[in-house]
Amino acid sequence: MKQETQKVSDRFSKREFVLKTDGSTPYPQFVSFQVTQDKCGLLDSYNEGDEIKVHFNLRGREWNGPQGIKYFNTLEAWRIEGVSQFTNKPAPNVQAENNAIVNNNVDNIDLPF
Repeated sequence: MKQETQKVSDRFSKREFVLKTDGSTPYPQFVSFQVTQDKCGLLDSYNEGDEIKVHFNLRGREWNGPQGIKYFNTLEAWRIEGVSQFTNKPAPNVQAENNAIVNNNVDNIDLPF
């Protein structure tokens, strides 16, 4: 599911989309991503049901509000590719690529704790 581009301010636009992971599993996951600025048009050539590969960055931020400090995460897509229908092995509906996640290489992540 993809949404329309939202103009947040004069200098910032974003567009959100939700991907369903491999539907052949008993428990598919629904993952929310966003694209920003000039990347908003990346979604235009894809339709619901298309198999895609998403390259993304994991972004996190802290917000200090009236109820205290809260933390938010965003999966910010920077490249989207169609999955070829002519590959020899079946591809899942969603392939998310982020080295820390795909390779389970958490030792290379610089965390403040």
